[in-house]
Amino acid sequence: MNLKEFKSILKTQDELHFQLQNGEKVPVHFHITEVGLISKHFVDCGGKVRMENKINFQLWTSNDFYHRLKSEKLLQIINQSAGLIQNENYEIELEYQQTSITKFGLAFENNQFILTNLQTACLAEDACGVTPEKIKVKLGELSDKNTNGCTPGGGCC
Repeated sequence: MNLKEFKSILKTQDELHFQLQNGEKVPVHFHITEVGLISKHFVDCGGKVRMENKINFQLWTSNDFYHRLKSEKLLQIINQSAGLIQNENYEIELEYQQTSITKFGLAFENNQFILTNLQTACLAEDACGVTPEKIKVKLGELSDKNTNGCTPGGGCC
C-alpha cells in the first residue's frame, strides 16, 4: 500500500486497528513513533545500481494502556512529514517490535490494517545464475481442463 492509499483509508476510519497476518492483533494502545522516508541506494548481485524509496512508519507499544491513536491524529502526523515525503506513491513499510524489529508491508481488510510479510528476492537472477525454483505439483491435483474432452476409456484417442 502506498501513502496516498493509506491516507485515503484513514479519512474513512475513526479507530485504527492493526493485525499481523497470523491473526495476532497489535495492542490498541500502540503509538506511531516515526513517519519518514527511507532511501536505499545499492548495487544488486548483477552489478546494477538501484535506488529504492519507502515511507517508513514505526509502530510501538508501551505500558501506556489508555493511549488510543485516532485516524485524524495520525493524518496530522503524516501531514507534518510532508516536507520529507514529497511522493505519496511510495510504498509503506512498517516497523514493529517482535523478537527483533521486523519490517512489514501494509494492506487493509475488514476495517483493519494488516501487517503483511515481506520477502527477499534476487533482483538480478539472469545475471547471477540463479535458476527459478520449479513449481512442484501433485499429479492427482492436476485439472483435466486441457484434455479437450478426452477421458480414459472415452474413445477419443
